[in-house]
Amino acid sequence: MSAAQTVHTGKAPYYYVPPHSPHPIRGSLCMLATLVGAALWVNDYALGPWLCGAGILGMFFVLFCWFGDAIRESEGGLNSQRIDHSYRWSMTWFIFSEVMFFGAFFGALWYTRTVSTPWLSTLDSQTLLWPGFSGTWPNFGPAGTIAPFETVGPFWLPTINTALLLSSALTVTVAHHALRANHRARAILWLAITIILGFTFVGFQAYEYHHAYTELNLRFSSGAFGALFYMLTGFHGFHVILGGTMLTVIWLRLVRGHFTAEHHFGFEGVAWYWHFVDVVWLGLYIFVYWM
Repeated sequence: MSAAQTVHTGKAPYYYVPPHSPHPIRGSLCMLATLVGAALWVNDYALGPWLCGAGILGMFFVLFCWFGDAIRESEGGLNSQRIDHSYRWSMTWFIFSEVMFFGAFFGALWYTRTVSTPWLSTLDSQTLLWPGFSGTWPNFGPAGTIAPFETVGPFWLPTINTALLLSSALTVTVAHHALRANHRARAILWLAITIILGFTFVGFQAYEYHHAYTELNLRFSSGAFGALFYMLTGFHGFHVILGGTMLTVIWLRLVRGHFTAEHHFGFEGVAWYWHFVDVVWLGLYIFVYWM
């Protein structure tokens, strides 16, 4: 069955094989540029911020083109039930990889706080390695090698941000149920509220970073605590921006009449991702701000 026949009859072929695409290799190169740029940036190379920024912008462009191709295939009636299943498994494994990604940073936080810091404060370690090291968390390193700083407590911005993300999890669920009930206008409204809540979170986190950097002297160089604080909250903030961008694309598609009550995995996949972002933030709120 040809593509034209597929669109005309509304029936997808048994298994649609998409044409060769340059997007995977382009995306890989953008990710490489982002990570290399970030490594250069934290080591004070002037090229670092520019390379990292170019990689991020390039990745957004690649995703824009890639998602556009997928949308055209979906709206053209080319996706069969098997394609739908493959999308669901792909999104599941992608979120699993993100769980492992954040799990590594949470593991580093746990190990540093509960294993290495107490060990370095023992008598043998102080005698052989760092005399006078304080085994408290956070600490200023051996012999005060790290400039004094203050930590960010849970009140009030982190708590407000927690309320924002939990509220956004509720609103995206309401939007999903509205779409399943074929109430498109209601789905558009609640999804718009979700997007507003998500980007409000990002704005508050940016303000928190400014406060921590300028008034609390908490910086990336503030020992293990500073590095882990900014890596965990920074990567989470990036995921919120990415999730908010994807929600915005879904909202635009809803406005244009895409999706039906029975077929809307594009919406579901982004909703899964948004719930994952919410769960990660709950972990950050407890283990970074409270403990």
